[in-house]
Amino acid sequence: MRILIALTYYQPYISGLTIYAVRLARTLAARGHQVTVLTSRYDSQLPLEETLDGVRVIRVPVLMKVSKAVVMPTLGIKAWSLIRQADGVNLHLPQMDAALLAILSRLQKKPVILTYQCDLRLPHGVVNRLADGVATLANRMTGDLAGIIVALAQDYADHSPYFQHFPQKTRVVNAPVDWVAVSEADLQAFREKFHIRPGERIIGMVGRLAAEKGAEYLVQAMPRVLSRYPDARVLYVGPYQNVLGEEAYARRLAPMIASLGNHWTFLGVLSNQDLAAFYHACDLTVLPSVNSTDAFGMVQIESILAGTPVVASDLPGIRQPVLTTGLGKIVPPRDAGALADAILALLDRPERSEAIARQAAQAYAPQAAAQHYETFFEELLTPR
Repeated sequence: MRILIALTYYQPYISGLTIYAVRLARTLAARGHQVTVLTSRYDSQLPLEETLDGVRVIRVPVLMKVSKAVVMPTLGIKAWSLIRQADGVNLHLPQMDAALLAILSRLQKKPVILTYQCDLRLPHGVVNRLADGVATLANRMTGDLAGIIVALAQDYADHSPYFQHFPQKTRVVNAPVDWVAVSEADLQAFREKFHIRPGERIIGMVGRLAAEKGAEYLVQAMPRVLSRYPDARVLYVGPYQNVLGEEAYARRLAPMIASLGNHWTFLGVLSNQDLAAFYHACDLTVLPSVNSTDAFGMVQIESILAGTPVVASDLPGIRQPVLTTGLGKIVPPRDAGALADAILALLDRPERSEAIARQAAQAYAPQAAAQHYETFFEELLTPR
C-alpha cells in the first residue's frame, strides 16, 4: 500500500504528535508499505528530501511562521502530486493545512484517515485568537472530509468537543510506544554519565518545556518533597531552550527553577537508549499537564514500560495510562500540594511492577497500531 502521511512538524522536531507520526511511519514502512511523509521545512538547514528509517520525507519550504503554525505557499502543488501517487492519506491534527490536504484528497478520491492528536490551546493574544478561530473551522472541515478519525483514548474522545461531531467515524487506537531493553550495565552507565549518586531519589519529567505540561507545579511541589527527602532531584528530559512559541514561558520559569539549585537538572534530548535507562533510573515520573493540548502523554507509557510509576493530572486522556494499568497516582491539575502528596506517597512506598510493564509493552506496541491503520485503509478502499 502507498501511504502519504502529512503533518506540520516531523523529525528532528520533537513533540508527542511528531513522535507518534514517526513511529507509525517507520513501522508501516517496515511492514512493507511505501510510506511518504509530507511536512514543513521549518528549519532551512534541513534537506528538502531524504529517507529516514525507510520512510521518504519531503519537506516544503516555509515562507513565514504564525504562532506555532507555518505558511507554505507551494504546499498545495507538492501535495497534489503526492496524493495522486498514494492509495490513502493520513493527516495529523492540529495542522493548519489539513483542510486543504483533505480537499485535495477528496478531489482525487483518495481516502483520508485523520489522527486527532489533541485540541488546540494557544497562548492569549489577538493573533492567537484569530489563528484559533481559523483552526477550529479548518479542523471541522477536515473531519467532515475524513473517512475515519482516530483518537488516542476513548476518555479523551468522550470529553473533546471535536469528537462530538463525528461519533460514527471515531476509532480508538493505542499510541505506538517503543520498548527498549536496558541492561544493568546500561543503567549504571547512565547513572555515571549524569552523576546520579547512590541514595538519590530521582523524579523524572519528559517533554518540551511548554505551558501545557505544567512544569511550574512540579517546581512548586519540590520544597515539600525536599523537606522529607532532601536528596530528591528532578531530571527533566526534552527540549528546554528556544522551544517554538514557549520562550516567554521558559523565561517566567527560569528563576523558579534556579531557586532549586542542584535539585533540578535539565538533561536535554536523549538518545533512545539513554531515555530508556532514564526511566529505569527514576523512582517515579510526573506529567502535571494543565489542559487538553495534552491528550494522552505517551511518556507515561514509556515510564510504565520500565515498571516505573507515574503521577499524572486528572484530565481526559492524560489519566488513562495510570487508570488502566494501576501503576501510579492521579492528582487534580494545577494543584502543587496534591502533586507533592502523590510524589511523597510513591517515594514512601515504591510501586514498581515488571508484570504491568510486560502487559503495556504488548498493548502499546507500534506493530499493533500500524495493523489498525492497515485495517482502516483497507476498509476505506473496499468498494461499497
